[in-house]
Amino acid sequence: MAFALYDLTLLLIAAGMIPWYLLRRVFGLRSRSGLRERFGCYAPQRLSAIKGRPVIWIHAVSVGETRAAIPLIKGLRQAWPDHALVLTNVTETGHEVASAITELDLCLFFPLDLSFVIRRVLARLKPTLIVIVETEIWPNLIRAAALCHVPLALVNGRISDRSYPRYRRFQRILAPLLQQVTLFSMQSAIDSERIIALGAGPANVISSGNLKFDMPMNLAEADPALLRLRYRLPAHLPIWICGSTHDGEEATLLQCYRTLLEQKEELVLILAPRHPPRVPAVCDLLTARNFPYRRRSQLQETDSLLAPGEVLLVDTLGELLPLYAASDLVFVGGSLVPIGGHNLLEAALVSRPVIFGPHMHNFRDISQLILNAGAGSQVQSEEELPALITRYLHDLPLRQQQGAAGHQLIAAHTGATARTVALLRTLV
Repeated sequence: MAFALYDLTLLLIAAGMIPWYLLRRVFGLRSRSGLRERFGCYAPQRLSAIKGRPVIWIHAVSVGETRAAIPLIKGLRQAWPDHALVLTNVTETGHEVASAITELDLCLFFPLDLSFVIRRVLARLKPTLIVIVETEIWPNLIRAAALCHVPLALVNGRISDRSYPRYRRFQRILAPLLQQVTLFSMQSAIDSERIIALGAGPANVISSGNLKFDMPMNLAEADPALLRLRYRLPAHLPIWICGSTHDGEEATLLQCYRTLLEQKEELVLILAPRHPPRVPAVCDLLTARNFPYRRRSQLQETDSLLAPGEVLLVDTLGELLPLYAASDLVFVGGSLVPIGGHNLLEAALVSRPVIFGPHMHNFRDISQLILNAGAGSQVQSEEELPALITRYLHDLPLRQQQGAAGHQLIAAHTGATARTVALLRTLV
C-alpha cells in the first residue's frame, strides 16, 4: 500500500510538471532536459554503445556526486574493461560534468522512480551491477533490483547530522528497503553505525573511506603560471577564489572584497557560483555593486590581464580545480548560508589553504580533518572574513604551510577507490 501511494504521488507530481516544462519550451524559456529519458524512453541509437555488453549502472545525483565518482569510474574501467559503464544523473549540471568523463560509455538522465519506469529501464539496460554514489535511497529502484536479482551497492555513503533525524522518523519504512541493498560502502564508522541503526544488515555494511580523497589531478595541467595566463590573471598579484557560492554569499563576499580594496590591498577576486543558471543574477549583483567583471566563457587569449578590483565570473563547468590551482587562497561556499558546505578537498589537492563558514554539516568529517591538519580556517560569521583574508594575504609562509598540510592530508587518506572496487568485485 505504501509503495502504491508513493507511485501515485510521483505520478501526480510528474503530471503537473511536464505541461509546465513543455510550455516553457514552446515559449523558448529554459526547460527540463531529457524528459523522455526520465521516463525510460531511449532512442535505439542512444543504447548502441552498450549493445551486447554487460552493463554496470552508476548513479550520481548531481555535480558533487559525479565528481566524487570519477576515481571510482576510472577504477571500474580498469577492473571491468569489457563492461559498458552507464552513468545517470538527476540534474542537468551533473549530466554536463558526466559527459566529459571519457571512461563512460553512456550518460543518461536518471529515470523517475516510478515502478513501471524502473522496470522498463532495467529491461533496456540489463545491468549486472547497480552502484549508487552517496546516500540516494530510491524505493522502486531498490525493490526492482532485488526482484531481478541485480546486486545494488551504495558507495561513498554518508548520513549527515542534519539528515539522520529525518531518516529516523521514517525508519519503519526505510528498514525493509535497506535490507534489500546488497552492499553499503560507507565513508566513516559513524556513517556505518547510522545506516545500521536505520535498518541495514550489519553484514552488508563496511567503512571503506571517502572517494573524494582519491580525486585525480593532472599535475602537467597544474602549473600556476600557465593557468594564470589561461584565465588572464596577473602573475604578480594574489588571487582569491570563492568557489561553489550560493545566493546570499556573493553579496557578502563582494562586500569583503570592497573592504580589502578600500584598505589598499591589491588582489583579484574569482567568483564561481555553484549553479550556472544563477550567473545572470550574479552579473546583475556585480553591476549593481559597480564591480567591473569578465565572464570566463568570454575570455580571449589576447585580452588584457585582470586588474585589482576586477572580478572573474566563472560561468563554465569543470574548471574549478584548475582555477583553485591558479589562485593563492580558496573560499568554499555553501558554508556562510545554511546549505551544508561543499568539498574542501579540491583546494587541499592543489596545496591551497581553504577558508569556509560555519555551516558545514554535510562535510562534518572533512571540515574537522582540514582544521585538525592545519590546512585551512573556519569563520563563524561574515564579519570575520576581511581580517582573515588580510592575514593570509600578508603571510606567504602561512599559505604555504597550510597548503602543504592539505596536500599531506590527501596523501594520508587515499585508497578508498581501491577498497570500494575490491568490495564491488565480490558482487559481480
